[in-house]
Amino acid sequence: MLLDQILPKETGLFYGGDFHTNSQSTLNSLNPATGEHLLTVSQGSENIVDKVVKVATDAQSSWAALDIQERVYYIRRFMSAIQDSREALAILDSLDTGNPLTGMQLDIKISLAVMELFVGLAPAMKGETFPGSANRLNFTIREPLGVVARIIPFNHPLMFVCIKSVAPLIAGNTIIIKPSEATPLSSLRIAEIVAQIFPPGVFNIINGDKSVGSALARHPSVRNVSLVGSIETGEAVLRDASHSIKSTLLELGGKNPLIVCKDTDINFAAEQSVKGMNLTWTAGQSCGSTSRLLVHASHYDALVDEVTQRFEMIKLGMPVDAQTQMGCLTTLKQFNKVKNYLEIGRQEGGRMTTGGIPDHSPHPSGLFVMPTIFADVTPKMRVAREEIFGPVLSILKWQTESELLEIVNSLRYGLTAGVITNDINQGLRLTKKIEAGYVWINNSSDHYPGVPFGGYKSSGLGREECLEELLEFTQIKAINISIREL
Repeated sequence: MLLDQILPKETGLFYGGDFHTNSQSTLNSLNPATGEHLLTVSQGSENIVDKVVKVATDAQSSWAALDIQERVYYIRRFMSAIQDSREALAILDSLDTGNPLTGMQLDIKISLAVMELFVGLAPAMKGETFPGSANRLNFTIREPLGVVARIIPFNHPLMFVCIKSVAPLIAGNTIIIKPSEATPLSSLRIAEIVAQIFPPGVFNIINGDKSVGSALARHPSVRNVSLVGSIETGEAVLRDASHSIKSTLLELGGKNPLIVCKDTDINFAAEQSVKGMNLTWTAGQSCGSTSRLLVHASHYDALVDEVTQRFEMIKLGMPVDAQTQMGCLTTLKQFNKVKNYLEIGRQEGGRMTTGGIPDHSPHPSGLFVMPTIFADVTPKMRVAREEIFGPVLSILKWQTESELLEIVNSLRYGLTAGVITNDINQGLRLTKKIEAGYVWINNSSDHYPGVPFGGYKSSGLGREECLEELLEFTQIKAINISIREL
């Protein structure tokens, strides 16, 4: 498929059902695997945010007045359009992110599955009745919030535009999506699609840097701001949102543990250790990656060797090549951050068993890092405590459960965790004591639509991919009726 068939035709800001060019402020999209320029697109500003919010506000009441099944009908048309364009959309995201094509094809499947979940959950968006006296009736209804802003990261741009838009829309809100400035292209293709489907002002997408996200979070007419991103960005969103009283939904960073217990087998533990890193999906650039591998001392040396061998078998290559298993990092900033942590790991005394910057990169200008392992890592090392957001796995040793739990729960992160064990009692005992919002036993990485996803501690607020997410975009109104005797 030719590049001009893949790239979006429109490069402007999408609001009010039309594209608006802002030639005074632009973003350059680069292919991270080659460094080549892909497209120059408009970016927003605080003044433009005011215009977009007004458009979304004006459109919201008529959108909310539609029967819920009418809103579901629009979502189904959106889903059908995504399905029809799935090949081009997957290639576009692979070009823009550096993620392998197979991973971006998976993103489309996940998008459609989550969108289907919310379509099915639409009738569950209902109120309750409450006991009262013979002449009094109490009940509640759920109403939309108004305008919802969703700020999404660079690692899954198309998937997040799709799955983060559906719940607010079904609930009767209008939305403004602010994609990452590093990966703006698939959002523009989505804008071209929704321009043909939704009423003007219902679905709006504005590219821009963090100042646009900040303006959305501060705006008094935005009634909910949601983010998938780092803890630091989440803290900034909360500060901005405090300028007006509004709800927030935050899925933030993780330094997630995968625990290998004594009572398990090496091959299965190694398989889950590799899977949990999401190397063949996003080169480890995933909040849920289990980048801390905590191995019982009895298995430590054998598992380090086995996981090292499996990391070395992963084929690094150009992202759009269907044979590539792992692509490159998405931004130069992230590439430099990961390189810095490689040096930090060495200086701290970690033993790099494999990985680093490749001597023979798939492309000399590409942001490629090999799947990397640091063994002999101790709990105080920075590579054991800080989110690297890349293909770097730190392996630690433990002896007793009390020691293990101290290591696991000592960080401010609490997004995901995994336990590999054949002892179900130990598995359940550990999961009850681990401070994380999503815990696997004998699995890693997988999400299941309908199962609440979100973090403990600084890893987030609220739950997504479930009924709770749909209800998050509603507010409850209590109604009391006194029945008069005539």
